[in-house]
Parts: sequence; structure tokens; C-alpha cells
Amino acid sequence: MGEAWIIDSCRTPRGIGKVGKGALASFHPQVLGATVLAAIAERNHLDTADVDDVVFGTSMQVGVQGGDLGRMAALDAGYATTASGVTLDRFCGSGITAASLAAASIMAGLEDVVVAGGAEMMSLHPSLMEGSRRSPFMDNGNLRLRARHPQTHQGVAADAIATLEGIPRRALDELAVESQRRAAVAVEEGRFERSLVPVLHEDGTVALDREEYPRPGTTIATLASLPPSFEALADVPLDDEGNTFRQQVLRRYPDLEIDHVHHAGNSSGVVDGAAAILFTSPDYARAHGMEPRARVVATANVGDDPTLMLNAPGPSARKVLSRAGLTLDDIDVFEVNEAFAAVTEKFIRDLDIDREKINPNGGAIALGHPIGATGAMLIGTALDELERIDGRYGLITMCAGGGMAPAIVIERVDTT
Repeated sequence: MGEAWIIDSCRTPRGIGKVGKGALASFHPQVLGATVLAAIAERNHLDTADVDDVVFGTSMQVGVQGGDLGRMAALDAGYATTASGVTLDRFCGSGITAASLAAASIMAGLEDVVVAGGAEMMSLHPSLMEGSRRSPFMDNGNLRLRARHPQTHQGVAADAIATLEGIPRRALDELAVESQRRAAVAVEEGRFERSLVPVLHEDGTVALDREEYPRPGTTIATLASLPPSFEALADVPLDDEGNTFRQQVLRRYPDLEIDHVHHAGNSSGVVDGAAAILFTSPDYARAHGMEPRARVVATANVGDDPTLMLNAPGPSARKVLSRAGLTLDDIDVFEVNEAFAAVTEKFIRDLDIDREKINPNGGAIALGHPIGATGAMLIGTALDELERIDGRYGLITMCAGGGMAPAIVIERVDTT
């Protein structure tokens, strides 16, 4: 088995994902994808005719986000027409999966140059969902799957997990405040600058060149004033039979009285964004004067309970560590997506992780979660942090719809 080298990674800033409020909300998602693909080629003097494939993650592949966004973004970025492209969906885990498949094809010796990443316009999701199914698991035509695997809304699942685990709202709010504090420090110290590329208007003026979502003034007191986000949603009828999200949880946990502890301040932010990672074989890199920043050590995928949906990151981390021949103590940086505070808090408690090592520059609560792009963003963030602290190994994982979690371990390559 060969090696897959990470030559570079880049991403857009995350823009607030609301039409009329976010700086990126008026853009076509193809433009965000093209922005990072063009940057990764320009920064590394990459002959795009050498690109074997572009593997992109996009979760909601309907409307303007449909039609193989990876390929269309590559063409928009000016890539050679010989550079193929594919777009995949593993819900929130799409970006990590795109990176893992890119690395796997290179490690297998099938390809030499693959650009992986993703793009998601969360500001478009409300309009894209109009006239479509409100949930792929809850529409009237999916009675068979619902009978076999009751599935709920992610926020309701997060509240159920916190209740089952005995995690109080105060602990979740403390994690959220710390995420905001760390993100503020990272922005102030310029820790994201190596990866960030600005998004430009057609006339070349800057649309966004900084993180738009963080709220650095967040405190425990301000969070305490926020109402739960998913209590009312849990009881909204979802189909002609009157099923609700709460009922789906109660089918598996009939005695559970869900404590609704998640709200806008301790859940991931709704944002727009894109990211790209350049993977090559060692032979290609050497032949073209490219120096690796990291190599892929191992990848893994795990499925878990689809009703609670969000509990797979811990098992996925254990699986990828076993494949890598490493232990938790070997990891210098963990990036675990803060889809909801309970996800990261449970991960920390279950694996007894040093809190200083996990999401050291803040997470999706402070920075936002552009679904299909987030995994690729987290890989780049982990790499930047390994270089900053002179660390060696990074582990990146995240929960995904359907009760899944991909994971990847990277090793920094010190060429000095």
C-alpha cells in the first residue's frame, strides 16, 4: 500500500447562512467550490491536466446544489476538461468521506492527483426543501424504513442523548462558551490565515475574507436566556399518520422524558462555505517539486444507532486508531464537529480526552457547520494546528445522519 500525501488545504471563510444577512448567501454554490479549487491549483502551481479526479461532498444535492457540483465547480475554476469530478453525500460526514476516498485511490496506486473537498450553501436549504420531503426518513412513502429504524430530527436526538447521558444544560453551555472563546483567540492570532481564501464578487471586489459567524461576547448568562430550539419541533406532525419526531425516539426509549437542553447558542451555526485539499502520490509530488504537509495514516467508517443518530464519533475514533496502530495518547489534535454540544461533550467523557486537545481553535458552535464542506475544513484546521504546536498526529471525526461517523488520522510531515 502506497502513501497519500496532503500537499495543501484551503477554505473559504464561513458566511452566515441566511439570505439577506450572510455575505455569501447570494452566491451560487458552484462559485464557492470554484473559489477553493482555483486557489488550491494556483497556490501549488498545479497543472490541472494532471488532476485525476475532484471528489466533492455536498449533502443537499437538489436544485442549484445538484448536478455534480464537484465537476461543475472544477470547470468553473478553469480546470482542464480532463480533470473529472464526482459529488457524494454522507450527510454531515461528506467532507471527510471525500478526503478518505481521494486518499484511498492514491494509496491503492490507482491515481496520482486528487483534489477533495466540499461545498454547501446552508442559506439555500429552506428554499431547496420547498416542495420536497421534509426528511428522507419521515415522508409518507417511507413507512417501511420508519417501521424498521425510527429516525428523528438531529436536534431532538441531541436532546435525547444529553438526557440519557445525564449531561446538564450548564455543561453544554460551558462547552459552547469555550468554543466561542477559542475561536476568538484563533481569529485574533491569525491561526486560520494560511488556509483562508477570500470569496470575490464578479468585479473582483471582496465579498468575504473573514469569519462571519462567531459571537465572541457569548457568556453563560447570555446562553441561559435562550429558549430550547427543539422542544416545539419534537411534537410537530410529520406525515399523514400524525407521527412526530418525539414519537420516533419514544419507540426505542419508551420511558424517556426528553430534557430539551439545546438551543441556538450550543448548536452548530448555519453557514455557507467550501473547502479543498490537494492529495498526491509521493512520486508525483517529488517529480513536481511539491513538499508534503502531512500524510494519511488511516481512515474508518462506523454505523451506530440511527434513532439517536449522533453517537458514532467515539466508536469511529477507536476504529481508526486501531487501524493506525495508535492510541488516544498519541493524538496531538482532535477535531470533532460540534454539531451539537452533547456530541462533543459525550465524546470527551467517553474517551476521557484532554479538553485542551480537542477543537483548540473553536468548533462549529462558534464558527458554523456548512454540512458537506465541514469535514474537509476540519482536516485543514487540524493540519494548521499541528504545524502551529509542532504536533505529529491529528484525528478528525464527526457525526452524520443515519447514525454514522467517518474518521481520519493524519500525520504531519516535517520537511525542515
